[in-house]
Amino acid sequence: VGSETSWLWQRTFTSFGVLFLQMGWGDLGAFGEPSKETPNLDQMAAEGMLFLDFYTANPLCSPSRAALLTGRLPVRNGFYTTNAHARNAYTPQDIVGGIQDSELLLPELLKKAGYINKIIGKWHLGHRPQFHPLKHGFDEWFGSPNCHFGPYDNRELPNIPVYRDWEMIGRYYDDFKIDLKTGEANLTQLYLQEALDFISKQQVSQQPFFLYWAIDATHAPVYASKQFLGTSQRGLYGDAVREIDDSIGKILRHLQQLGISENTFVFFTSDNGAALISAPKQGGSNGPFLCGKQTTFEGGMREPAIAWWPGHIPAGGVSHQLGNVMDLFTTSLSLAGLQPPSDRQIDGIDLLPVMLQGKLIDRPIFYYRGNEMMAVRVGLYKAHYWTWSNSWEEYGKGTDFCPGQNVSGVTTHTQEEHTYLPLLFHLGRDPGEKFPLRFASEEYQRAMERITGIVQQHKDTLVPGEPQLNVCDKAIMNWSPPGCEKLGKCLKAPESDPKKCSWPH
Repeated sequence: VGSETSWLWQRTFTSFGVLFLQMGWGDLGAFGEPSKETPNLDQMAAEGMLFLDFYTANPLCSPSRAALLTGRLPVRNGFYTTNAHARNAYTPQDIVGGIQDSELLLPELLKKAGYINKIIGKWHLGHRPQFHPLKHGFDEWFGSPNCHFGPYDNRELPNIPVYRDWEMIGRYYDDFKIDLKTGEANLTQLYLQEALDFISKQQVSQQPFFLYWAIDATHAPVYASKQFLGTSQRGLYGDAVREIDDSIGKILRHLQQLGISENTFVFFTSDNGAALISAPKQGGSNGPFLCGKQTTFEGGMREPAIAWWPGHIPAGGVSHQLGNVMDLFTTSLSLAGLQPPSDRQIDGIDLLPVMLQGKLIDRPIFYYRGNEMMAVRVGLYKAHYWTWSNSWEEYGKGTDFCPGQNVSGVTTHTQEEHTYLPLLFHLGRDPGEKFPLRFASEEYQRAMERITGIVQQHKDTLVPGEPQLNVCDKAIMNWSPPGCEKLGKCLKAPESDPKKCSWPH
């Protein structure tokens, strides 16, 4: 569960499910959350494998989703901006770019092996027709191209459409209600029923499937169904987490009741760390880690992660393997008996030896923010080549990605370069990144000697993709999506006026 995601997979018929949501490392009982309000996810962890050192590929939603589905860093697949240095960028309504045809997505490759693929929830890889998920390997879609921001007036800004496959079936707030005063919305229940129906349909036809369950109830503005409102000790955010947990429990039980749980691989993780900017009322917990979403500190990029595959993954496993959402691309192909594309750099690794045999694979983790490699982790050491939380200007307006967590010289409000003398932390002793190692220490010298070679090789071989998040134009917003004519919901678009997007963070 990242900003919101889930994943299912099966062998012989092996199917997979990815549950991809927006939640923090510390939001689950299995990761130490004291209220213990995630019994189903905790049970999933008890029956499967918990990953304690699992990362996203970017501290923001759109790039991390592109990375998951392509197995490639956002700087390779084009989900970044060069408009300014080290800026987070995503796909709001006015973004011109999106996922390119040259990128090979996981569902496109699974399709060749006979899989039926469905996305439920947020796509976030571009909303113009050429970026539609059914043009990139998915067979079915119920959800939205953007997050549920709004409500808008449908004159200056259109409300976000909700799609059933190729056509919109309504818009958020107009047709799919979200009460911003109470936080009530039944969207999670709709997404749950879509998942259950899809799984049942494929089981009847004995069809291997890939389900990408990317719901967004924990993304501000947070929402939950009426029966869950007011039931959590953690307020509305906790209500949303409880409903997601309940839904995942129902999905897993459904697989068991249909007798296909041993043929279905399920992975739960998140697209970025909890958004502390929304705290305390609508923000989650990143446990002991520094800062949150939008930063390349641990709280922004280390995610909760659980692998579940009864009869295959030993129950109660805990792994310290350095994992990444991009690994789900490679692992799923391996499960399906497919090889990853050989004509491009794939950053994800196959986690099957980790999950099935308890192995540990040596690999680095790169922390990117826009076009800049901000940090790298090798083993237990993390080296920061740049530090930045957000600008003094934005901070002065109340935008705080690290509330209550000021670490002098680390959570900087100007972009600080440490290229020639990186800040180095030992994450085993100091998971909160509060105490950098002394530059003159033998430990620092020894660790940096290894890290420097890995970073140099990475930069020498890096071929950035064409940046897709540079240009914005209000004329291409969700004014008249396919299907709007039937509903009488087409809106008049303004004249085209493309401009460079502004990315303040």
